[in-house]
Amino acid sequence: MQLLNPGLGVIFWMTIIFLVVIFILGKYAWPSVLKGLKEREQSIQESLDAAKEAQEQMKQLQLDNEKLMAEAREERNAILAEARKIKDKIVGEAKEKAESEASAIVESAQERIKNEKKTALLEIKNTVAEYSIEIAEKILREELKDKKRQKEYINKLLKETSLN
Repeated sequence: MQLLNPGLGVIFWMTIIFLVVIFILGKYAWPSVLKGLKEREQSIQESLDAAKEAQEQMKQLQLDNEKLMAEAREERNAILAEARKIKDKIVGEAKEKAESEASAIVESAQERIKNEKKTALLEIKNTVAEYSIEIAEKILREELKDKKRQKEYINKLLKETSLN
């Protein structure tokens, strides 16, 4: 029962020891503990601030990255459009050149065909004329071998020419 009803001396000495412990702790331990807690709190706050700042920087970097990507897409699209225009221009020029060359080739071929046709017709006419002369010569020689026939033929020709 002494624990439930302590004596006045025990309470006195316990109070003095408690006050001495509080004084020693207050003088030496509590400032170190409070300083450590403040440092820890400050460190945690700095870490939170750094994390927020890093997060904001990440957001800013992400926005900058998206902006750069959009600019890169626009530039790519502009380059592709320019390339298409150049390709179309080159293809158009090549088509025009090919068409003009084809026209020149066709014209040249038609001209050559005309010239060869004229040459062939001239050769045919010359050949027909030569054959006609040869045939006429042979026929006349055959018919005019004899003097009497020659005279008859000459008279016949004279009659025909005088009639015309």
